[in-house]
Amino acid sequence: MRAKWGVAALTSLMIGLASVSGSAAPAWGAGRSSAGQWSAADESGAREGTASARTSRREAAPGNRDGRVAVPAAARAVDTTRSTRVVGTGTPASCTSQAVVAAVAAGGIITFSCGPAPVTITLTATAKVRNTSAKVVLDGGGKVTLSGGGRRRILYMNTCDQAQGWTTSHCDDQSQPQLVVQNLTFADGNATGRPVEEGGGGAIFVRGGQFKVVNSRFLRNRCDATGPDLGGAAIRVLDQFQDRPVHIVNSTFGGAAGQGGVCSNGGALSSIGVSWVVLNSVMTHNTAIGRGANPARTGTPGGGSGGAIYADGDRFSIRIAGSVIQDNSAREGGGAVFFVSNNRTGTLAIENSTLRRNRSAGFETEGFPGIFFLGAGRPKVVASTLR
Repeated sequence: MRAKWGVAALTSLMIGLASVSGSAAPAWGAGRSSAGQWSAADESGAREGTASARTSRREAAPGNRDGRVAVPAAARAVDTTRSTRVVGTGTPASCTSQAVVAAVAAGGIITFSCGPAPVTITLTATAKVRNTSAKVVLDGGGKVTLSGGGRRRILYMNTCDQAQGWTTSHCDDQSQPQLVVQNLTFADGNATGRPVEEGGGGAIFVRGGQFKVVNSRFLRNRCDATGPDLGGAAIRVLDQFQDRPVHIVNSTFGGAAGQGGVCSNGGALSSIGVSWVVLNSVMTHNTAIGRGANPARTGTPGGGSGGAIYADGDRFSIRIAGSVIQDNSAREGGGAVFFVSNNRTGTLAIENSTLRRNRSAGFETEGFPGIFFLGAGRPKVVASTLR
């Protein structure tokens, strides 16, 4: 699975180093329901395995409020008015880790009934999608935070993991499960110490099937601090059905100092050979802290690229539209985006977006502040600010 760089890729990398640039879980000031309406919400606290609520400051809804890019039907929230199963029976105490894990394993459209106030559910085990599920939709109604408690990954789907059910020998290219997370916060996920093939994805790890994120927030997630091709403090994706893109819509990764993700590469997102469409979203204060880049320099463990987004592979694309990516940093290259298409067929497009103050401590592509790009031609930038 891991993409390797040959001598030619390394040579291109060196040529391309054209410039160097030198708590409490939140409540949304408005939480989006499945019907697309917003309701007031207070901040929440948690105890291990259960949910509790407390009043505190209000925070803005996830995503870029000024984002005006049209969202295609395939990227929109799923209608959850007729849910398959409900976590909780109307009280915070009924919304337990065990209930979440069981609901995800059972699949279907999952909603929450945890009382009128925001809640945090701290998981005592990672919720795992069974590969026999056709669809798994998790909708928190803008009031639910799923927390890893700083100890574990929150959500896992892997169509090539036989422990989750074996459905086809073509596990990397199957249409199901379809995983959707919407109107949720994922906080304090931790995927450190995982094997390389299952590493990264402090909040969510996905391999195979189909996946999208809508109206959600990712806070303080982490994965391993070193490694040349490992990343995604919030989300790590390997493979999607028919190479369809992962959609990230109206969502926030970080959003304030101290709230961003931290990993060797990709402080928010990481992937190999996977396309992304990021619409009307915000990525700030995420950090790639590895050292030695990819391939790792002699005497280093590797990593440190893609402060917000790390993408590697052959033919894939990234489209960033209506979004803000700022104040992210990379110890090596691409303070905002690290993009390497090994066979130079991949494309990067930035539309109606703002990328600023993304620090690349080691290298970036000349003329594209915060970006390191090796792909087809040059990045396409339309009606956007890069500085």
